[in-house]
Amino acid sequence: MSTTTIATTTTAATVTPEQLIAGSRERIDAIDDRIIGLIQERMAVSTVIQEARIGSGGRRVHLSREMEVLTHWSDALGKPGTTLAMTLLELCRGRV
Repeated sequence: MSTTTIATTTTAATVTPEQLIAGSRERIDAIDDRIIGLIQERMAVSTVIQEARIGSGGRRVHLSREMEVLTHWSDALGKPGTTLAMTLLELCRGRV
């Protein structure tokens, strides 16, 4: 079994690849939990907007705004960003 040495300013610790992978997976799981929470928050905010728009006689979906969202995600993450944004929009407003 090989090891990886991680140097810090005060100590050097030897970490096996298995430990490194396990620790990194824990970080990914924690990040995923934060992302899920943010998506749920986004869904709630979107519901407020939709209800206000419908309540004032508007449409449930504002297509030009959705295009802004798609462009924002695409600019930041490329083509996969567009796919991710489409999924977010679907979660937040349902299929049109």
